Amino acid sequence: MAVCEITGKGKMYGHNVSFSQHKTRKVFKPNIQKRTVTVNGKKVKLNVSTSALRTLRKKGLIK
Repeated sequence: MAVCEITGKGKMYGHNVSFSQHKTRKVFKPNIQKRTVTVNGKKVKLNVSTSALRTLRKKGLIK
C-alpha cells in the first residue's frame, strides 16, 4: 500500500461527482516516490510523498 514513511499519508476515500450529481466511489492516492536518503551517514531507502520531499529540501536535510 502506498504510505509515506515520514508523514504517514495514505489513501483517502471520496466520491466522483458527475454533472448530474451522481456519486461513485473514488480512491485518492498520495504521490509516493522511492528515494534514498542519508540518515546519520547511512543510506536508507524510503517511500516518501512529494510534499514531504519538498519540505525536506526546504529545511536543507536533502539535496
